[in-house]
Amino acid sequence: MNELKKYENEKDVIKLLEQVEIKTDNLKIFLNAFVHRSYLNENPKFDIENNERLEFLGDAVLELSVTKYLFDNYDKQEGELTALRSALVRGKNLSDIGASLGLIDCLLLSAGEKNSSEKARSLIVANALEAFIGAIYIDKGYDEADAFIKKQIVDKNIETIIKEKLYIDAKSEFQEKVQEKLKVTPKYMVLEQSGPDHNKIFICGVYTNDKLVAKAEGSSKNIAEQNAARLALETLFKK
Repeated sequence: MNELKKYENEKDVIKLLEQVEIKTDNLKIFLNAFVHRSYLNENPKFDIENNERLEFLGDAVLELSVTKYLFDNYDKQEGELTALRSALVRGKNLSDIGASLGLIDCLLLSAGEKNSSEKARSLIVANALEAFIGAIYIDKGYDEADAFIKKQIVDKNIETIIKEKLYIDAKSEFQEKVQEKLKVTPKYMVLEQSGPDHNKIFICGVYTNDKLVAKAEGSSKNIAEQNAARLALETLFKK
């Protein structure tokens, strides 16, 4: 009973491990994957560190796994493979997958982060998924981490990404179309940014002839600009 009281997310983490069919004798490494830095600010004596080191590791494992999968299965040039990989591992995609797995229930957050915006929590969930991958790698090795990534991230998304061409660089495509049709170069502007440095949300607008065509948000300027360009393509060219 003391263990359950000490680690309030233990039942949820065990449930997650059962759901993804991972057996472990090292539960603590998986608990670590869900300790957000804000929780330690309110609980300085907590005996597990935040999940940022695991996130760093998991990000590298994820990139290698997806890269190898695409290299083995798609006879495409480097640029197209890079675009496909970016589409698979982008924050919004990871956040959606993490939410579907119930990762939000496993997270240990401060009271403030629990009440933060949906956008902010989305990034936290994406980061936690990477940390969870890092924990799988440490505890079970690369092959099991690779199998998890293929089942939960690649297989669930690759067909849609290719069918709907979500991997295409929207900014480049929009610029080509605008220069061809309108004889101008689109411009991007940051309209709004919010959140702490480690968890910022940007809203960017794309303009042609100083007219706002579309605006969108993202966890970085580039992602927000890509999302705005994608909307602008639909707006101007009925893509």
